[in-house]
Amino acid sequence: MRTTPGSPRAWLRTHPLVVDSVLALVLAVASFVTAMLPIPQPPDVPLPGLPLRDPDLLGGALILAACVLVAFRRRWPFVLLCAAEAPQLVLMVMGYDGGLTGLAALVLLYTVAAYRGLALSLVAAAILSASYAAGVLMAWEPGGLGEHVFVLVVALAVWLVGRSVRLRRAYTAELVDRAERLERAREADTRAARAEERSRIARELHDVVAHHVSVMTVQAAAARKVLETRPEAARDALVAIEEMGRTAMREMRGIVGVLRTDGESGELAPQPGMVDLPVLVDQMREAGLRAQLWIEGEQAVLPPGIDLAAYRLVQEALTNSLRHAGPAARAWVTVRRERDELLVHVEDDGRGGTGGLTRGPGDRPGHGLVGIRERVALYGGVLRIGPRQGGGFEVRARFPLKD
Repeated sequence: MRTTPGSPRAWLRTHPLVVDSVLALVLAVASFVTAMLPIPQPPDVPLPGLPLRDPDLLGGALILAACVLVAFRRRWPFVLLCAAEAPQLVLMVMGYDGGLTGLAALVLLYTVAAYRGLALSLVAAAILSASYAAGVLMAWEPGGLGEHVFVLVVALAVWLVGRSVRLRRAYTAELVDRAERLERAREADTRAARAEERSRIARELHDVVAHHVSVMTVQAAAARKVLETRPEAARDALVAIEEMGRTAMREMRGIVGVLRTDGESGELAPQPGMVDLPVLVDQMREAGLRAQLWIEGEQAVLPPGIDLAAYRLVQEALTNSLRHAGPAARAWVTVRRERDELLVHVEDDGRGGTGGLTRGPGDRPGHGLVGIRERVALYGGVLRIGPRQGGGFEVRARFPLKD
């Protein structure tokens, strides 16, 4: 049963000394009352060993000493059990009626079994049994065998209940600890997924911005050169820049649209794929790169991840050729779909590089290369980036299409 913070049950859980003090007081009062009650005696059947000693100040002090220790049972249960057996043993030996002081010993035995280990609880049960046996042997009225068996059975039942409570508490604590570990693992997985998503978005944005801004820069430079001599060509270049900017904005909205948290449900544009390669090659031709496209093999549907990764690879490679291959360079894109792999080959005959996609002297190296390598490695592909035989530069990738 769950307790709410601030409820009386929760307050009692946080103040166990109050509950135990009340329990000790109840046991003491009940023991005093029981000890003072006269024992019924049949007129014709005298009970052996009677009469018991009348209650006096010493007997009351011994009863109080045996019961008051219950108030501190959660703090030192084993020590208090041993201490409580002394006054009870004296009561039995001197012939006093101890009332319900035996319940105090059972309460302490239960506490040892419920809050301490198995070995200590067994020792407590042995001490209680030995103390009871010694009291029976030295008492004025030893009692019958049935009575002693009943007492031992009750003590064993109390010990078993205490052990069950302890095992249940340990099982519950283990479940709570396991739930906390699972929650921490789930949070770690969530953080890893977020980091991976940020990396994916950053990679997509880099490819989109690098491609479209490079094309727009080339178009702007061409428009500036022919602005006075060929206004129509400059106008066409500005129109191409406008269209390229709109395309870039549309792609970026599609990429970062998943980050919206305000409940907007607008349609997101689909990610580009290999079917969009002709449009990409046409854009590069309009930007001044003489590019050609060959698509070989069967035109089956590719897995979405490989479809996007191959498209971004061609986009990054053509952008690199546009920026660094030179004004008279040509580029070739070959896509061949086989039964168990996809081959993507992009090459140009411009100024060769030194092993990376960023081959200009003022460019920061590594971003395009790292992005392409991550994409290909993500799907178990093989990538080669470097100078081309006979001059120029090439990017070649193989994506496995098996399970």
